[in-house]
Amino acid sequence: MLDYSVAMLKNPLHENDPAKAYAYLQSRGLLEIEEVAEHMVQHGCAYDKADIVAIITKLVSCTRELLTDCYSVRLGDLGRFFLSAKSRGAVSLKKFTEENIEEININFVPSKEFENLRSRVSLHKVPSRAAVAATLAAQLEGLTQADWTSEDEEEDDEP
Repeated sequence: MLDYSVAMLKNPLHENDPAKAYAYLQSRGLLEIEEVAEHMVQHGCAYDKADIVAIITKLVSCTRELLTDCYSVRLGDLGRFFLSAKSRGAVSLKKFTEENIEEININFVPSKEFENLRSRVSLHKVPSRAAVAATLAAQLEGLTQADWTSEDEEEDDEP
């Protein structure tokens, strides 16, 4: 189940348009390799946690090596990784040099298994982090109401 909250957001390309309500997913936290490995062990993986951590660690370093050797790397049903360059334009092909290349970035394209997971998940609406924090602060101060709206945020008429 995915937790989501709703926020009023303005379109940065059309700042004069009124804000609209959009969903954003709430993360329960960041899992490190060790925690992912433990999760895999709990799901009946034939390897123990230390072996899984070692394999994932080696996968990371080998993927980086292969990418920097000009390969794309497809990790089965996870998806494909590849590099791209961000560069400043030059007035001609002759004038373009390595110095024009500002960044080399990793890109990820999910496999069909990971494209649009909407049909595979259930959703659960939860309060925003701002609402939870304001409610907790009010409760700790002995108040019975909390205000988490900013002055320029419009309140929604829906419950």
